[in-house]
Amino acid sequence: MNFKIVKCLIGLGLLLLAAAHNCPAAGEVRFHDGVAAYEAGQYDTAAQAFRDSLAKQPASGTLLDLGLAEWHRGRVGEAILSWEQSAWLDPFTRDTRNNLLFAREAAEVNPPELTWFERASTWLPANFWTWIAGGSLWLAVAMVTLPGIFRVRKAGWHQTLAALAFGIFLLSLPPSVGIITRSNIGIILEKNTPLRLTPTREAETVDSLPAGEPARKLRERGDFIFVHTQNGSGWVERGQIGFVCRE
Repeated sequence: MNFKIVKCLIGLGLLLLAAAHNCPAAGEVRFHDGVAAYEAGQYDTAAQAFRDSLAKQPASGTLLDLGLAEWHRGRVGEAILSWEQSAWLDPFTRDTRNNLLFAREAAEVNPPELTWFERASTWLPANFWTWIAGGSLWLAVAMVTLPGIFRVRKAGWHQTLAALAFGIFLLSLPPSVGIITRSNIGIILEKNTPLRLTPTREAETVDSLPAGEPARKLRERGDFIFVHTQNGSGWVERGQIGFVCRE
């Protein structure tokens, strides 16, 4: 009896796996809906479909297309943010770099100011640096400790591989720190966004920020974020800025 139950459960599991394999993912379906809407010139519908797809399955290509839809809607800040997020996931796509260059020139805004270690962190996709740092550290530790644990004579190649792995770990630390600090970079979404002196809606306006302006988050208070921009520092409302690192 128990054997029959096990067979039934295994069969049910195989059926579910087959159904999941044959049924396209919801994110992929919404992505194709967005492509069809974009080609038909229905940019509002396309943007919503791409957002639905990203909620199910984040992908740099979807962010690239979302940026195009937002650009055609006249939402410059949203377009630049989407392309920055696409570059965060995949910095090798030429279309993303070209779109950012064109959009910034058209909007007359500058790219984010990056430190040397933040610039190094853009050489690879953001999550790659975490894998490199973690993997190289564990490899170095394994080469040092495992021969003793398994009572194997430590050979020269163990030490060489441990030194190499530890060197890679050290080299990956600055870009890993750059990923953390870059996560505080945001993009102003709306044109003429007020940069306020204090975190209140009644506060004096220090400056008006254009859509697409990069801003670095320094601290938060309630519904306001204190940012540093190339035009100065001040408070903006939370809904007026989107961050490059998607949560």
